[in-house]
This record gives sequence, structure tokens and C-alpha cells, in this order.
Amino acid sequence: MPSLASTHTINVYKSARDLPLEVWEAFHAHPRNSNIIYPHASKAKQQSRSNPNVERDTWIVCTTPGGRGRSSSLDFVLSCTEGPLDSYPIFIFTPIPISHLDPNHYRPRLRGLIHALQECVPPERVFSVFSLNPISRAFADIWTHQTGIGLDDDPIYYEAKLTYCTKATLTHIRPDVLQNTTYRLRLANERDVPEAAKLCHGFAAVSEPFTLNKEQAIQEAAHLIRNKQLWVHDVMVSDFRSEIASIVAVTRTSETVASVTKVFTDPRWRHYGCAERLTRHVTQCLLESKDSVMLYVAHNNPAAAKVYHRVGFVGLAPGLGPVEGVDSWLELGFDRNLVDLGHW
Repeated sequence: MPSLASTHTINVYKSARDLPLEVWEAFHAHPRNSNIIYPHASKAKQQSRSNPNVERDTWIVCTTPGGRGRSSSLDFVLSCTEGPLDSYPIFIFTPIPISHLDPNHYRPRLRGLIHALQECVPPERVFSVFSLNPISRAFADIWTHQTGIGLDDDPIYYEAKLTYCTKATLTHIRPDVLQNTTYRLRLANERDVPEAAKLCHGFAAVSEPFTLNKEQAIQEAAHLIRNKQLWVHDVMVSDFRSEIASIVAVTRTSETVASVTKVFTDPRWRHYGCAERLTRHVTQCLLESKDSVMLYVAHNNPAAAKVYHRVGFVGLAPGLGPVEGVDSWLELGFDRNLVDLGHW
């Protein structure tokens, strides 16, 4: 049932199949900014309602009614959904450009979203929120006021810039060749699970608080490989044995956009250009069928930003002014003593 306020409407949906056309149109019109929600929604739309993960998904949509016969405008889509390993954070998408966001507009709408969310899930389910920087901060402030659950002692779980690469920006510069070493850039296969799991474990180890134990890392690697979402850079270390030096995961794809969600190199193979070589190869392959490839690069990881800049991801050059579509996103975590931590 819709919840009416003087200026906006809130609707709750328990199935992606029930999301209205205007939501799908906004996803399609803003495929990079909605990538955090859009691919999962598309997949959930196709899955059976009996799937236990799909059954627990919740979508909350905020719209502003149009005046004088005009159609309503979409303000926000909030998702509270389940991933392959555990619950996802609260994700919030808005089609409104960050430069046009006005607290007088978004704060009352976020209050409406939060009120609806509180009626759908227990407060401990909301362990973090990820959205455009000002939206995450406002959500956290209102959520704490409404629930009494404050931010974690170290609340910034992830602060990153959304960047993207297209055929026009992709570079073809080759990093230094591995001297006297044969290597392959390829999709991972089932035989790679044990080695790939070690790199998934290494990636999670530096992604606090979303760490994985060894069994969970094996589960994640197997899931990625089974779904053809993991690429590897392997190197021949002898005439008879190769090992994986670097991995790239691509887990959120829509009709026009693919998202690189994990890049990690074995510490023993760093400074050999493996991550750059593999990221460029994967990006080039994806651009054969997609308009753009996107990723988030953490503000506190300048080394990664340099690699992605060399590949052709925009808005990462030092001293460069703002680039349209390259915005700052923020994940804020709530008090871990009072919430059930998920994983993404």
C-alpha cells in the first residue's frame, strides 16, 4: 500500500516482478548509477518466488507526483536484498544528478523510505548503507535518530569514486612484459577454485569488515567461476606448473554496463603489471558487448587509481576537474554490537 505525504509517495515491493515500469525505465536510463541495484533486480525478476533469497528481498520506491497532468518523477529506489554469501547493505539509487541534490528535497524522502524500511525489517538487518556520499550521510543521520543505533566506531567502510571506461577511452598501452615468463589471461574454470579462493581470501582480508574465512572464500570462488564471473592472469612458473597471479571479478552486468567488482594480485606478483594487464584485457572483452565498464576505486587507494587511469577509466587523472558521471560514493556502517553484519 502506498504511503502518502504532502509532496511524495512511498511504495514497498516484496518482488522485483512488481516494480513499476518507471523504475525499470530509470534503471535503463542510468545504468551506471543504478548498477548497485539494477542487475540484482533483473535477476530476481526472472527467479522463482520460492527462491529463499528472493523471498527476503524488499524494494522501496519514492516518487514525487507530477502536477497539472504530468507523470510522477522517480526520486529514490532503496533495496534491502540478499547476496550469494549473506545479506547485502542497504543500497540507494537516485536518478537525480549529485549536483542537483537538495537536502530540503531528499531528507523528507529519506525519512519516508526509513519509516517504510522499519516496517519491513528488524533494525539489526541494517548493518550499512551505500549510496552517493550525501545520501548515505543523511540516511545514517536519520536512521540513528529513528532507531537509536549509531554508527560504528570506524564507520567509513568504503569511500570510493565511481569511474567508467568506454571504447573511446580504453587505452592500448602494454605494461612491462614479464621477462622470460609465459602468461595467459582467461576466464577461470573449476580447476582454479583452490588458487582463486586464496586470492578471494586475500581481497577480503583487506576489505574490513567484510572478511572471509577459508571455507567462505572457497564458496565465493566457486560461485564466481560457476557463473563465469571470474578472470585470471596465470603465469608459468615451470615447464609443468602455472599459478594465478591476479584475479578480476565482474559480478553486476546489465544490457549496456558491466561492473568490475574485485581486482586482486598475489603479493608475490605485484609490480609486474599483472592487475593492469588483466583489467585491460577484461575491459576490452566486455566492451565487445557493453557500452561501458564501471568500477569503484577507493579514495585511499591511489595505486589502484593509477592502474585504472592507465587502462582508460575516466576522472582519475591527478588534478583533473570534475567529470560527469564520476561521483563519490560512501558506505557507512552501523554499530556492529547491535547489527547482524552481512557481506558484499
